[in-house]
Amino acid sequence: MAYKHTIGFELRTVNNMLHRQIIASENIKRVDELTGATGWLIGYLVHNRDRDIFQKDIEKEFSIRRSTASKALSIMEEKGLIKRESVPYDARLKKLVLTDRAIELNKIIEIDIVEIDKKMTAGLSDEEISAFIATIQKIKKNLE
Repeated sequence: MAYKHTIGFELRTVNNMLHRQIIASENIKRVDELTGATGWLIGYLVHNRDRDIFQKDIEKEFSIRRSTASKALSIMEEKGLIKRESVPYDARLKKLVLTDRAIELNKIIEIDIVEIDKKMTAGLSDEEISAFIATIQKIKKNLE
């Protein structure tokens, strides 16, 4: 019987290929502060600057555990990429605020991220991209 590729196998392969593209990106290579998911976290915070973002939002958006989010955010704080600030409406909550340094780093790496996205979607129609995203979202929901 021939081996049948599974969705999980294909997703893992694409994840590995995407990771290699990111590591090989010229601008990202020059930014020592960015390791692992740091760039994605900065991008998320940049694109959501119009609202308060908390650790629980990061956990939900990236489907990561509390301990993983806490460690990643602590490292970002140590590197001077984010600050945790109190909010007036709940003394227990600390919103995540990007530093100017993180905003500048995002400008540098976003160029490469856009190029990688163009490379991934080359030859795909808008309908195919929409269908792919809808399918991925269903898979994510199934795995919750």
